[in-house]
Amino acid sequence: MAAHPAKLSGMQKQVLSLYRGFLRAARSKATEDRERIHSVVSAEFRNNARNVDRRNFIYIEYLLRRGKKQLEQLKDPGTKGLSTLKVGPAVPPSDVLG
Repeated sequence: MAAHPAKLSGMQKQVLSLYRGFLRAARSKATEDRERIHSVVSAEFRNNARNVDRRNFIYIEYLLRRGKKQLEQLKDPGTKGLSTLKVGPAVPPSDVLG
């Protein structure tokens, strides 16, 4: 009997949707730009998957908002590619609030 795959949370679905959105938007770019975009997007998502605590919902929501803004910019026909924006490590909310 086949095992049922684990259900994804709403936030996980949002992350996957954003990732697929970047790959779809890259299809409309020139081949060399498309390859560069795919590389940057894959590296960024992989890096965040490894380094961001899955329970740090505030930071993940921030990354989702930032990603959505970048995706909208990428969809613009005049945009040729992406550059990475380095964001420092997540600061626990208790450190921010004092």
